[in-house]
Amino acid sequence: MKVLVSDPLAQSCIDEMKKAGLDVTVKTGLKSQEVAEIIAPFEVLAVRSGTKVTAQIIDAAKNLKLIVRAGVGLDNVDAEAAEKKGIRVENTPHATTTTVAEHTLALMLSLARRIPQAFASLQKGEWDRKTFQGVELRGKTLGIVGLGRIGQEVAKRAKVFGMTVIAHDSVVNSEVAEALEIELMPLEDLIKKSDFVSIHLPLTDATHHLFDKALMAKMKKGSYLINASRGGIVDEEALAEMLKAGDIAGAALDVFEEEPPKGLHPLLKLPQVIAVPHLGAMTKEGQERAGAEAAHLIIEFAKVSLRGTK
Repeated sequence: MKVLVSDPLAQSCIDEMKKAGLDVTVKTGLKSQEVAEIIAPFEVLAVRSGTKVTAQIIDAAKNLKLIVRAGVGLDNVDAEAAEKKGIRVENTPHATTTTVAEHTLALMLSLARRIPQAFASLQKGEWDRKTFQGVELRGKTLGIVGLGRIGQEVAKRAKVFGMTVIAHDSVVNSEVAEALEIELMPLEDLIKKSDFVSIHLPLTDATHHLFDKALMAKMKKGSYLINASRGGIVDEEALAEMLKAGDIAGAALDVFEEEPPKGLHPLLKLPQVIAVPHLGAMTKEGQERAGAEAAHLIIEFAKVSLRGTK
C-alpha cells in the first residue's frame, strides 16, 4: 500500500510503517496544489495541521482510501468531500491531550504574571518590577468553554492551583462535570463570572466567531481570554478593540484565523497580548504519540484491506 506523508512525522513512525511493508513516501512543505499534482497513485495520505486537504486534492486522488491526521480535529481536511468519494478519514484525538492541557496552563500563568513582557523588558537592560505586577490564579474563577478531553485535563490542573472551575459545553453530559465537581452553565453566564476564560472547541460553522464583539462585551471587566484550540473561534478584530478599551485585561493566543498571520498581526502589537505560533501540540512526547497512533491506524487499515483482497 502506497502512503504519502505530507507533514513531518516522527522518524520512528515512518520506520514502523516501512517495517510493516508499506511503501512510504515523505514529501513535506508542499502547497495544496502540489499535493494534488502527486496524490493520484497513493492509497493513504498522512498529514498534521500544515497540509490543507482540499476538495481539489480529493478530486485528484484516484486511489485514495484513507486520510489520517496526526492530531486533534479535522478542520484542515475537507471531510465532506472525502465522504462523498468514499474515503475514510481518521485522526488521533488522544495523543496530545496532556500536551495541550499543559500548554494552556503555561499560557494562563504567563498571562497572569506577564512573564514574556517582563523578559522582553529585561532583555532591553531594564529592571522594571512595578509595571509587571501580576495576579494570582488561586481564588480566581476559570471558565472552560468546551469540556472535552482537553478541557477536562485543564480543569484538573486548574483545581490544583486553587481555582474555581466552571464550564460550558452543549455536548458533554452532566455526569462528566459532576465527576470533576464542575458546574455546567450557559455560555453568557460563564463569561460574566469568569476571571479567566479558556476555549477548547473545534472550529465549525457554529463556533466560527463565536467569541464576537457582542459576546466578549459581556465578559467580566478585567478578565483574561485564552485560546489554545482553533483560530477563527475568536473574532480577532473585536478582541483587539476590547483589549484597547481595557474591557479585557489580556489575551493569550496559540492560534490565529490565518496561519501564519500575514505581516505583523494587529493583536501582536498590543502589550496585553502574548502569543505563540500554534505550539499547543508541539512537545516531543505529544508528537511521538500522535505519529505512533497515526502509524498504527494506517498499518491496521492496510492489514484489513489486504485481507479483503484475498
